[in-house]
Amino acid sequence: MPHFTCPQLPLDGLLRRAAARAPHAPALTTGRGTVTFGQLDAHADRIARFLAARTAGRGPVVVGVAAGLDALFPAALYGTSRSGNTVALINPLADESTLHHLCTAAGIEIALVPAAVAEPLARIRGRLPLLHTVLVTDADAGGAVPEGALALHTVLDTVPGEPYTPPAAPDLSAVVCLQFTTGTTGRPRGVRLTHRNLVANAAQTALAQGLGPASVTLNHLPLFHLMHLNSAVYAGARQVLCHDPDPVASLALAARAGATHYYGLPARLHRLAADPRLDTAREGIPAGPRLTALMSGGTALAPEAARRLHHVLGVPVIQGYGLAELSPLSHMQRPHDPVLPGAVGPPLPGTQCRVVDLRSRAGVPAGTPGEVQVRGPQVMAGYLDDGGPSPIDAQGWLSTGDVGLLDEDGRLFLVDRIDDVFTCDGHLVSPTGVERVIAADPRVADCAVVAWPDAEHGAVAWAGIVLCGPPGAARHTARTLEAIVRDANGRLAPGERIHRAQALDAVPRTRTGKPERQALRESVRARAAAEAGA
Repeated sequence: MPHFTCPQLPLDGLLRRAAARAPHAPALTTGRGTVTFGQLDAHADRIARFLAARTAGRGPVVVGVAAGLDALFPAALYGTSRSGNTVALINPLADESTLHHLCTAAGIEIALVPAAVAEPLARIRGRLPLLHTVLVTDADAGGAVPEGALALHTVLDTVPGEPYTPPAAPDLSAVVCLQFTTGTTGRPRGVRLTHRNLVANAAQTALAQGLGPASVTLNHLPLFHLMHLNSAVYAGARQVLCHDPDPVASLALAARAGATHYYGLPARLHRLAADPRLDTAREGIPAGPRLTALMSGGTALAPEAARRLHHVLGVPVIQGYGLAELSPLSHMQRPHDPVLPGAVGPPLPGTQCRVVDLRSRAGVPAGTPGEVQVRGPQVMAGYLDDGGPSPIDAQGWLSTGDVGLLDEDGRLFLVDRIDDVFTCDGHLVSPTGVERVIAADPRVADCAVVAWPDAEHGAVAWAGIVLCGPPGAARHTARTLEAIVRDANGRLAPGERIHRAQALDAVPRTRTGKPERQALRESVRARAAAEAGA
């Protein structure tokens, strides 16, 4: 394993150290102003003191914190850690059913959430017997305080402002955070992350991305992400939070802020690449003279979009790979890496990666697809529901559930999820790879591919295709689909070729832009079974 030294700090120690080194340096800039590291640390202290008093003598309790893109989230995250309690991250966009699941699975007793989350919590609170305190984090900005909840700013006004020191140093191997998976194939699972997991990944990410005290990161994200927060605080970098969904406006903000690193979701970067206003970016303010990289994560960014952004803005477009189970990052492209389909770069410092055969579990040679396994200090402690078999073996290797391959230089290329790939005539087929070929057709607005059961071949490719133009337009015809399939099949290997195609009004997707393959698979299997029984 490459040499890597993990800082011996608790999670909140990242903020304490940054505040001690540069208390007056800007930590966060939002639409409401700029907060320094010293101010952020003081706010975390007040939250820690309140929570410590609220939970005194009861051992660690679980505090739900909504990961909103605001200055309160880091104060609550680090404050909860400092109080000796455990953070459970809440997606502020979650519906009531998901909120109930998260609160129940994590055992949340105290919640620090905006009004938009406090209101649905109030409606289901009768079914959450452990939840006894709800603090509304944006009440000072006009957020409503439901009956039975409290305004956080009012509560903290009664808390002494002196620095808070925990009575005992935390065990760095103790679980400090519960991060839930996206739940694309079922209920979100709670991932148990330790102080060491998160601090190690903060250091690994900062090293790989070249973050330092002079760095300015622009977060064009709908939610706060632990990776971006912790790596920036570790480095003492300033973060600029952008709420405007317009990707061109976010570039303009990046330029005004002097951003060095820009973080965006693939769906937003895809829209940016297709926006005709992008062509003026070099001449005006959008790209900015300090910007060194655009960084994409969550799902794969189409190579065509990455190439266009690189060509117009003149900066590398970098993709990475990780999972909630990896705190969350394990791989990242470097600025000099070529833009290739599926490429996510080499492992982070201190991280090992190997690829094993899906059946025998033996290692496979470079260039051969198999399941990706990762080992390093960022590998989770386990799941909340540890009743099933662990994905971590006795040697510390985490089986990711992703299919990929390594090149001769150790760079990882992703193929697909194990649940998504299928076998046709004995050959492994990647739906994502087939989708890339279909999506290159200018007549296609969107597409998704899943397996259609087939007695002769095992399975064949079914494609749901959204055609350009309004839903129901005349161009949504069998002839158009036939032409698209014919052209795509001319560029696909025999086992990848599309045997079934259907026009869709829209591809069902998750909030992060991933296709809802499970729903598509169930629909396709039902149709195949109906045809077989006819």
